[in-house]
Amino acid sequence: MGEALAGLTSAQARARLEAEGRNEPPAADRRTPLKIMLEVLREPMLALLLASGLLYLAIGDLKEALILLAFAMISIVITIVQETRTERVLEALRNLSSPRALVIRDGERLRIAGVEVARGDLLVLEEGERAPADALLLQSHDLMADESLLTGESAPVRKRVADDGAPAGPSRPGGEDQPHIYSGSLIVRGSALARVTQTGPRTVLGGVGRSLAALEREPPRLQAQTKRMVLLFSVAGVSFSLLTVLLYGHTRGDWLQAALAGIAIGMSMLPSELPVVLAVFMAMGAWRISKAGVLTRRAAAIETLGAATVLCADKTGTLTENRMTIVELRLADGGALRLGPGGEEGVAADFHGLAHTGLLASARHPVDPMERAFHKLFPEGGAGQGGDELIHRFGLRPDLLAVTHVWALNGDDALTVAAKGAPEAIAELCGLDGAAHARMRADADAMAREGLRVLGVARAIWRGGDLPGSPRGFAVDYLGLAGRADPLRAGVREAVAQCQQAGVRVMMITGDYPVTAAAIASEAGIGAGAIITGEELAGMDEAALAARLPQTHVFARIMPEQKLRIVEALKGQGEVVAMTGDGVNDAPSLKAAHIGVAMGGRGSDVAREAASIVLLEDDFSAIVAAIRLGRRIYDNLRKAVCFIFAVHIPVAGLAVLPLLFGLPVLLGPVHIAFLQMVIDPVSSLVFEAEPDEADVMRRPPRDPQASLFSPGLLLWAGAQGLAALGVVVAVFFIAVARAMPTPEIRALCFFALVVAILCLVLVNRSFAPSLRAAFARPGLAMALVLAAVMATLAGSLLWPVASDLFVFGPLHADDLMIVAGAGFVMLVGLEMVKLLSPPPTAVRKAR
Repeated sequence: MGEALAGLTSAQARARLEAEGRNEPPAADRRTPLKIMLEVLREPMLALLLASGLLYLAIGDLKEALILLAFAMISIVITIVQETRTERVLEALRNLSSPRALVIRDGERLRIAGVEVARGDLLVLEEGERAPADALLLQSHDLMADESLLTGESAPVRKRVADDGAPAGPSRPGGEDQPHIYSGSLIVRGSALARVTQTGPRTVLGGVGRSLAALEREPPRLQAQTKRMVLLFSVAGVSFSLLTVLLYGHTRGDWLQAALAGIAIGMSMLPSELPVVLAVFMAMGAWRISKAGVLTRRAAAIETLGAATVLCADKTGTLTENRMTIVELRLADGGALRLGPGGEEGVAADFHGLAHTGLLASARHPVDPMERAFHKLFPEGGAGQGGDELIHRFGLRPDLLAVTHVWALNGDDALTVAAKGAPEAIAELCGLDGAAHARMRADADAMAREGLRVLGVARAIWRGGDLPGSPRGFAVDYLGLAGRADPLRAGVREAVAQCQQAGVRVMMITGDYPVTAAAIASEAGIGAGAIITGEELAGMDEAALAARLPQTHVFARIMPEQKLRIVEALKGQGEVVAMTGDGVNDAPSLKAAHIGVAMGGRGSDVAREAASIVLLEDDFSAIVAAIRLGRRIYDNLRKAVCFIFAVHIPVAGLAVLPLLFGLPVLLGPVHIAFLQMVIDPVSSLVFEAEPDEADVMRRPPRDPQASLFSPGLLLWAGAQGLAALGVVVAVFFIAVARAMPTPEIRALCFFALVVAILCLVLVNRSFAPSLRAAFARPGLAMALVLAAVMATLAGSLLWPVASDLFVFGPLHADDLMIVAGAGFVMLVGLEMVKLLSPPPTAVRKAR
């Protein structure tokens, strides 16, 4: 090998790596368990919960402090475990995607880690390998590269050697006959020698990573809304507590007892459940979604899933499988055979010669997905079996875009010549006359309109001794055309239909040709709206783009920066945008979207880092499951919030009621601590585990601008709370009228309050009015909580230590019947209200 191709020395490579850095993208923000814990502790919801617990500890209320701090620690641990697991899975994905490289150093071939490749290294590129860096071709033998990771186009592109070893024109992925190889591209055919020109963040792939740093993620709306409501609720609780102190002290003159009563009421009003509910719902939601094969990288994405209005899907590798399949064969006489994915129906006898010749013109062990497609037509084997021998191979040339193989097939005296390539190149090799050429062109155009990529196939028998120096020396006969397509993923059509039924508009954004894009969109059921090409988009201003968006379902020949522009334009129209993709070119738009969804298996590391959620199994239909779960989580969160607001009304009422009538205080810290042990698990665990509503995927997306604490929700919660308070007040007056002792009044009212709380749980389990569903709706968590509450109530009456702690007097069967009857009346009444006026569901208005 000449001196010019000797490559770097080891010393030179070390010096350049020290000066320019390792060959890896900009360091991702690795999140260790300690860093995750610090992030969790900075969350305002958990910070408030911890502060509340410490406050109660300071005033000597150890029980309440321990309850609050225990819930805080549980929420922190759940979040840390989930986030740490997420980072471990992503680290494993990163390690799997790290390529190795074959380089020439010190005149010898060495296999090294991709991160050790330096600028100036000589790369030896072979079929099946990924380029570890950007490089310039110096030597090449029939080289083709798959650059779909960077461009989104599934078809490999031809490469040629640079003229005089110098770059020819601007370097940009996606063009034919370029001398440039790009980091991350897959060599699907041939071999080459290339000199590394850029490494690490200076490569085209690394440039995408740099552009991500300039994009800001969408702030979580739900967190901000909850923070404001907690603040308002806290102010109301403090005000109510002060009012109680003044009322008690003024009417009874005992300011110490007034202070204790005020603290007890303040404890009952402090919104400790809201931060618990939000933290637990987000952590448990991420865990539930992971069970559906979806990894949540950012918990804030969970709250947004149910509000998604537009799903922008990349075609290659997302809607399709990113592999070529022969779907149609056409003979020279016009006969056509349509095949399913992989040709599982088998090749009919009339088309066997055409298909087998395409196989003979392919590599024995192909990496090129187009050649693999021909092999799949012959699962029993084809060329290269038994005594078959490949005699000679003529590769692609810029002046003849066809591959020609010469075979000595077992049992044949003559040699078999098989050629495949661009239809025009095959027409030239066959010397087709005007009519035959026109027929071929018409057939090729018809197949292209169906979104197929077309190859011409020809065959010859050689008995002439020495082989000619060029494929043009063979007298080949035109056999027909083979149409290839990147097949739709299984389940995509059903997933798209479910999205549309749920009011989520599906759009396809691809770098492929309009005809191919339209065919895939039609097959997927996306819709036949207008198509906007990248060239058209480049000539549009923002107003023109905004005007075209509502009628557009497909964007074709789109460049990476244009994908980002489309996402931003949709966001500008008030849409909640989910973007799916797997390529490096998708990363900026994945990060800019409200919900970035990356493919975990086929997807690039950069795309996974930029996304909010990752589909672990590359199953597009999993996004539908994620949207369903997102809606379920938000529905259940609304139920929990409604319950929390409703339940504090009777609790506060029972605390204030004795003050108004000059009776001893009924609720003390121990009673409120017990109520918190009922309310907190119910709101954070029972409602979280509720199954989804029957219409969860038949209603429009919720309005993302609507507050979780909407006036309609607060009004419905207030109505429930007043009904519960009415039950408690009624029981209280019955007890007073019966001249029951204070301990018995306390026990009876407390039991009535707990029964009212359980009725509120049953009412809020479903938005739909159904008394039967309130009891029969499945829920293991609900059954366990009910059993625990009933057992504790029974123990508070029957176990002397507990009855002394609660200062309860004995209750009789008729007393309990009064409580049960009052609760049943309340439950039936609220279910009738739901029937007449269904609770608000916060859905987006029809557009």
